[in-house]
Amino acid sequence: MKKTPFVTKQQVEEIVKKFPTPFHLYDEAGIRANAQAVKDAFAWNPGFREYFAVKATPNPYLLKILKDYDMGCDCSSYTELMLAKSCGFDGEHIMFSSNDTPAEEFAYADKLGAIINLDDFTHIDFLEKTIGHIPETISCRYNPGGVFTLSNGIMDNPGDSKYGMTKEQLFEAFKILKSKGAKYFGVHAFLASNTVTNEYYPQLAKELFELVVELKNETGCDIRFVNLSGGVGVAYKPDQTPNDISVIGAGVHKVYDEVLVPAGMGDVAIYTEMGRFMMAPYGCLVTKAIHEKHIYKEYIGVDACAANLMRPAIYGSYHHITVLGKEDAPCDHTYDVVGSLCENCDKFAIDRQLPKIDMGDYLVIHDTGAHGFSMGYNYNGRLRSAEILLESNGEAKLIRRAETPADYFATFDCFDDIKITE
Repeated sequence: MKKTPFVTKQQVEEIVKKFPTPFHLYDEAGIRANAQAVKDAFAWNPGFREYFAVKATPNPYLLKILKDYDMGCDCSSYTELMLAKSCGFDGEHIMFSSNDTPAEEFAYADKLGAIINLDDFTHIDFLEKTIGHIPETISCRYNPGGVFTLSNGIMDNPGDSKYGMTKEQLFEAFKILKSKGAKYFGVHAFLASNTVTNEYYPQLAKELFELVVELKNETGCDIRFVNLSGGVGVAYKPDQTPNDISVIGAGVHKVYDEVLVPAGMGDVAIYTEMGRFMMAPYGCLVTKAIHEKHIYKEYIGVDACAANLMRPAIYGSYHHITVLGKEDAPCDHTYDVVGSLCENCDKFAIDRQLPKIDMGDYLVIHDTGAHGFSMGYNYNGRLRSAEILLESNGEAKLIRRAETPADYFATFDCFDDIKITE
């Protein structure tokens, strides 16, 4: 399958007149269509809600788009909670899923009325000592251990993960939480990352549905929701078949009717916490070719670097690249596409077949809408780029300005003897 950018060369040439490269660009029309598709896929469940994983793309303009579809925020830190609050999300629309959690973060989540999702059995006492009570609504994260498999093989290794409680701990946690005043319960699990298969959610749901039936029967707890978390991935490579959220929703519906309804639990809400699926395909990194190098390999140097998109550098992740204006040209040149960091892993592509790239060409690096800008950093003094929203009407709107040297040096502004100027 051919991957086609949501932006054209002509559009980019107009955008760069106001906002120089590199920048992250987001597709409002695509985000809205996808948000509606997710709602439609789970419309059979009256309590369904997507709690978008804020860590994936922490931009208030994008969060407010999702808010239009009654979606919530999955937060994992104090500042993510602040961001959700500033965008107008109330406690019912905030899920606080954290691990190794500082006391002040639990306290702030409780102040906002967020649903707290406990990662560990010992956090029960820690939470109670921190906020002075156990919330009426509480969730616990489950880790079944072992290896998680689907029909197409091993997907991930929960047993090697730091997250969640064992089954025995989970059952004991529910009993203790109930004795301490909790009235309404939820279960959360994340067993595999970036799955490109429609099987993942339905199989995870079946395991969790069977678990909560057993939990209810043994503990008598009123279980109000099952949180399938994230893990639904996207097709980064052109030869991958994208997930079909309508098929996924129907698969979850089937096992819901098979497991929960006969157990008298047909009122349990389904929650999801998708980040990658919600945003990744609707963002791209736009960069310009500024250097070429001919040594033992052919290199194209661009004005973006791993500070703008670190996934290829740290994971070896594949991100498709389109040379704008050369979409139909033969890919008859082999390049490493690299950035300017003093690290040899600062490469967006290695031995990639691309059209001939000329200096000044604009390159679109696909699928950076999640875990792209958010994972940026300042190594080598490189500054984070701007974020721009390509609105549904075709206009380009700045939704985060590029960093300046003043931002980089801002944490020295409290010292009278340190003055850094050009």
